[in-house]
Amino acid sequence: MTSSDSGQFQYAEKHSELQELVDAFNLLSSRGQGYMEVRLSDKDFPQMTLSFQGGLAVIHLFTKEESVSLLVGDGSVPAESAVEFPIMDDPVDFTGDFILGLDRAWGVVEEFAQTGEFEESGEWCEL
Repeated sequence: MTSSDSGQFQYAEKHSELQELVDAFNLLSSRGQGYMEVRLSDKDFPQMTLSFQGGLAVIHLFTKEESVSLLVGDGSVPAESAVEFPIMDDPVDFTGDFILGLDRAWGVVEEFAQTGEFEESGEWCEL
């Protein structure tokens, strides 16, 4: 997760209760950008990542070590446009095909953190 103090990615894994995750997201979103990785504590996969900048976000899903998918965007940004998002400490451009509004994206991540379910979150595009 992005450190709220330094703004840099913290490589140390931390076990959090849901409310701690919500609080960390709220703090980062109030600062305008961030990156977080979420998985259930009892298994390595699936894992979901949330990268956000302003009111926009991108979600990656890892269902096993070599499998990664992106959640298809919700039309918040035209498909031909690109926006830069933080991935760990690196800025990466994504097209509107994979960009969601931040509220929608956070709802997907929060549901995943509560249930471990992602299948009903929308269309996933395997990379």
